[in-house]
Amino acid sequence: MSDDTTKAGPDPILLSKALTTFETLWSPRIVTRVNDYDVRVAKVRGEHVWHVHDDTDEFFLVLDGTLDIALREDGGERTVTLDRGAVFVVPRSTWHKPFSADGASLLLFEPSGTSTVGDRHDDVPGHVDATTGHALGS
Repeated sequence: MSDDTTKAGPDPILLSKALTTFETLWSPRIVTRVNDYDVRVAKVRGEHVWHVHDDTDEFFLVLDGTLDIALREDGGERTVTLDRGAVFVVPRSTWHKPFSADGASLLLFEPSGTSTVGDRHDDVPGHVDATTGHALGS
């Protein structure tokens, strides 16, 4: 009978090193998967696009810099500001637009296959990558 508890898992991933493997803004890389969820890192600067995820929340952790997220809620629009180390969850079905004047590095956690521009969105500008995530190192 084998003891699976002695098997080593994959090597640890240093997020700061993962972020050095690409330069493209608004184009997340999949660092690893947890069950059916992607753990993604992204570099951002400027504005993303107004979009909504109909069936899933979106988790943001700011690794470096500052990220603002504009939200359209029942009471109107508001903006939340996330500094380094801050986390925020955009609830499903909430229109939102992330932006960062000076740039930021992010960790995102969402179901595998989730589009970066949601299920519905405004026109996607050329600097925003409409993707479900790229492999780390690509």
